[in-house]
Amino acid sequence: MPQTDKQICIPPELPELLKQFTKAAIRTQPQDLIQWAAEYFGTMSRGEIPPVRERSERVALSSWAELTPELLKILHSRVAGRLIIHADELAQMWKVLNLPTDLFNSVMNVGRFTEEIEWLKFLALACSSLGVTIAKTLKIVCEVLSCDHDGGPPRIPFSTFQFLYTYIAEVDGEISASHVSRMLNYIEHEVIGPDGLIKVNDFTQNPRVRLE
Repeated sequence: MPQTDKQICIPPELPELLKQFTKAAIRTQPQDLIQWAAEYFGTMSRGEIPPVRERSERVALSSWAELTPELLKILHSRVAGRLIIHADELAQMWKVLNLPTDLFNSVMNVGRFTEEIEWLKFLALACSSLGVTIAKTLKIVCEVLSCDHDGGPPRIPFSTFQFLYTYIAEVDGEISASHVSRMLNYIEHEVIGPDGLIKVNDFTQNPRVRLE
């Protein structure tokens, strides 16, 4: 006869795990709860930051989330260091964060991206939707890419900055290649220290650096 009194063992961490998941779902208000749940537990199993919006980033249930540097940082963490990402995968990540589809399509069109997307280029164009100037856009990019956790100013390798500035200026179409070259040459030889990193203040507070 089958046993009917077999005791079911509930993992001790399960109640707290479900409690945190419920709070995160209420805070984020995902349009597709099942897909978001899969992403939530998937990121936790990989030891990554789950796709949860903070209180200051809540939006009405009927609204799309507004793009913020914080959401771009979460998106960047999802890409996990890859240089190339497939368009369908990135679109799904974008959807999980409840970001506007029309903005995603706009970035895709401006960047002329196809199935394989250069992540840094996509990120740069997404940041440009938040920054009114190229300097502001690059400031946001630095904040998203910076891995410093010691409370210091955001900073990234100069080589990454050089790539991003050149690309953004090229897309902008109103800044000459010679001006870009002069600015990069000055920053590299007069501003950058031996660590090869550029800080936000290096190009936002220096009167000799005019990115536009």
